[in-house]
Formats: sequence, structure tokens, C-alpha cells
Amino acid sequence: MYEPIRTKSVHSTMAGTTSDFPHRSREEELDIQLAGHLAALLTVTDALRSLEPSTDLDAAAERLAEQVARLRGGTTPVRTSTTGDSKLAALHRRAHALAGRALVVAASRADTAAAILAAERMDAHVAAQAEPQELSGVG
Repeated sequence: MYEPIRTKSVHSTMAGTTSDFPHRSREEELDIQLAGHLAALLTVTDALRSLEPSTDLDAAAERLAEQVARLRGGTTPVRTSTTGDSKLAALHRRAHALAGRALVVAASRADTAAAILAAERMDAHVAAQAEPQELSGVG
């Protein structure tokens, strides 16, 4: 009823066969993804540092650079200094979102150091976005 397959499969499904392209493990893929999120967070942190210098942001940038270098096998991330009229609140929101993404990936790969760093950065950016509450007088 069915004609047998006469040509070799384009998919290498048999054990022992090698393919033409390299395969990465799940851990390698998560390392790449986490390094990307942390590098993006480092870029936003550097932009915030140029607009609003602080020792907290300086320390965070150094820790982020260390984690990115660790995940990339010692390759240091490219750092730029940006100056412009970017809105601080928008940068803090962006940094918070990036730190959240990094936290999710770090948690899935059980990278405690990166997860703690990402959670700390999320807290810092939430605190930076909080506006001081003014008390209004009654009467």
C-alpha cells in the first residue's frame, strides 16, 4: 500500500550521526539569554548613571559587568556612556523590566548570584520610581 522511503532522511535522528550545525545544551542557551538580559540592564544602568550619578548605580554597574563577563566566559561587555534627554522614569521602568526578565532566567537555571543581583536591581528601580508623598493640610 505504501511505498518505502528510498532517500536518506534530511533529519539526523539516528544515534551516532553528526549534524552539520552545533547544538547547545539548555544550560548554554540559558547562559546566553541571561547574559543578554544582564547586558541590556547594564546599558540602561549606564544611561541612568550619566543622567543621575550615584554610588549605588556605580556599584550595580560593576556587579552587572562582572556577571555578564562570567556568563560570557570572561569576555567583558561593551560599555557606552550615553548622554541625552532621556526621561529618568522611563529608564527606571525599562531597567526594572529587564531585571525582571533576568530574574526569571536566573531562577530557571538556578543561578543564585545572578538572581540576587536581578532582584536587588528590581527593588532599587522601584524605589527610584516612587515619588515622595506630600501631606496635604486639612482645612
